[in-house]
Amino acid sequence: MNTLEVCFSPELIHLHELQGKIVVVVDIFRATSTMIAALANGIEEISTFADLDACKEMKAQGYLIAGERNGQTLEGFDLGNSPVAFLKSDFSGQKLAMTTTNGTLAISQSNSADEILIGAFPNLSATITYLQKQKKDVLIHCAGWKGRFNLEDSLYAGALIKSLESSHQADEDGALAMKSLFEKEGHQMKAYLSQASHAKRLQNHGIEQDIDFCLTLDLYELVGKVENGKVSAC
Repeated sequence: MNTLEVCFSPELIHLHELQGKIVVVVDIFRATSTMIAALANGIEEISTFADLDACKEMKAQGYLIAGERNGQTLEGFDLGNSPVAFLKSDFSGQKLAMTTTNGTLAISQSNSADEILIGAFPNLSATITYLQKQKKDVLIHCAGWKGRFNLEDSLYAGALIKSLESSHQADEDGALAMKSLFEKEGHQMKAYLSQASHAKRLQNHGIEQDIDFCLTLDLYELVGKVENGKVSAC
């Protein structure tokens, strides 16, 4: 049986072996949720950047540029980090360059994995089905918040671990703990995560619609995958 493990922050990724594994990068509030929304609404591919200026330069190459720091849209960017923004128009055929506080950093630090997937609740079942077919060890890489543990990414990890228990064995303490957390709180995710520090930050910016979207299960059947440094749907 293949294994499952959890890395709770990019600051801890050096403690994990990535080669030979599928890494699922997750930033529920909001980068990976936004990426899935963008792909589902026509964005052809997403280039991710940890560096703000490198992302901004992509506008000259015809990309839409999306930038966020500390939960707020950056000046000079077309979009911020809101999944709901991608539900309002058809973005068919367009390319997106994106930089965020936590999520794009986690992607950049997962590059030595065999595969990198984009984890979000709106495509959870599609991701589960894909992972079960690949028959590889899985590492869930939580983006966290500026190097720290957060509840929302960890609850997603628990959901994935619980759903994969027939094909993958979670035998390290972090994975076992997150499975237990989801079993206890998964039926009331929105109420439970209303306590989360980042949810409160976002509520202060008046974007409850984003939070609702990020916690909605199985809106899409697509899988988000990073190939050659770009995120696309498969």
